[in-house]
Amino acid sequence: MTQPELEALAADAYVYGYPLVAGLTMVDRFTRGGLGTLPAAGFNHFSHATRLAGPGDHFVSVNNDTIYSIAQLDLSEGPLVLDVADAAGAYYVLQFIDAWTANTAYLGRRATGTGEQTWLIVPPDWHGTPPDPARVIELPTTVGTIVGRFACAGPEDLPRVRALQAGLTLRPLEPGGLVAGLPEPDPDVPERLAFFERLRVWMRAFPPSAPDIEYQRRFAPLGLLDEGASPYRAAAEQWTFALVKGLAAGRERVEDATRPAEEHPLGEWRGALHLFDYNSDHLGPGTLDDPEWRIPDRRAAYLSRAAAARAGLWGNHAYEASYAMTYDDADGRPLSGAHRYTLHFDQPPPAEAFWSVTMYALPDYYLVENPIDRYSIGDRTPGLVYGADGSLTVTLQHEQPEDATAAANWLPTPAGEFRPIIRIYQPEPAVLDGSYQVPPIVRVD
Repeated sequence: MTQPELEALAADAYVYGYPLVAGLTMVDRFTRGGLGTLPAAGFNHFSHATRLAGPGDHFVSVNNDTIYSIAQLDLSEGPLVLDVADAAGAYYVLQFIDAWTANTAYLGRRATGTGEQTWLIVPPDWHGTPPDPARVIELPTTVGTIVGRFACAGPEDLPRVRALQAGLTLRPLEPGGLVAGLPEPDPDVPERLAFFERLRVWMRAFPPSAPDIEYQRRFAPLGLLDEGASPYRAAAEQWTFALVKGLAAGRERVEDATRPAEEHPLGEWRGALHLFDYNSDHLGPGTLDDPEWRIPDRRAAYLSRAAAARAGLWGNHAYEASYAMTYDDADGRPLSGAHRYTLHFDQPPPAEAFWSVTMYALPDYYLVENPIDRYSIGDRTPGLVYGADGSLTVTLQHEQPEDATAAANWLPTPAGEFRPIIRIYQPEPAVLDGSYQVPPIVRVD
């Protein structure tokens, strides 16, 4: 194989394998050190956040709507029993994600209702008998993740959420086993080839669906199918150069896929309704097994999967929660706290659960510290003033407004540039078919 062919193949391997490496790196980090408001927890144990995120939580575009409960799963010793408490109609979702970052099942208000539930989570090709009355979720890989999100209206709502978290339990169907965890990549591989070593070890431990295994075979010249000792420890210089150059090209391809189109209508809110539609093989409870929510071209799906892992790891399908963002006002000018703006909704966004607009400061996309401790605004925000026709005008500016109505509907901005995100939980059909458009932000000073 020629040098350019090796480089092109290495770029393809990066796009294909980035989600596995990024996702399992996060799994490992989570079990060892936790994540923000979530303390570390070993495999098969939930970690529960105890408060909504605030400006001190330095994570990109963290939401201020829900409290997280996350568990890393290891089914190497057999199935797990999951118990879920009765949420009494309140919104929550438990999202099941395999090692390749595919969303394989959902439980919760939209998917399975909010009553008390018992489920059995089983490894690939399990042939046992589930206990009555448990229902079954098959995880395509022995390691995976549950991301739980519980709607929380504010500090006064925390006791209710904590009670639901306490009722969220995992236990082995047959106690006494020891989990295998993540296999360790060779620590002596040079850092510039560490990505390929992680990919080699982890894709062997967590094989994907049959069509993807067939695709993987083309990566044999890169050493990714080698068993035993790592081929990257003392690799030939020219071969190493080709892999490193291909990795850089693959990384750039993924970064390009996360950037918005340069040509777009002025003030447009840009979403990605089908970014998470790359899973066509393992669609369990709560997923929509419909051509509308599948990317038919596998090569295109690999790139979408990589872009999703890069820009929104462990994000939901749009039919569970839809997101959109904007950087510009209605005249195409960058949004800045040096100016005053309004966001006028003739009618509330079409959400079956709830909606919110959250404010983030650039360049880090962190929540914005402000004197009223308001980081998002939406249909659950107390004290909003609506028009007689049901309309709502949100005020976006840095200083507190003097007008009483504008102050009641104020979403504080930073002094500098900002980016808001609108989230619509359980979006109605008008959101999903694209006929609903979020109104542009209008500069008023």
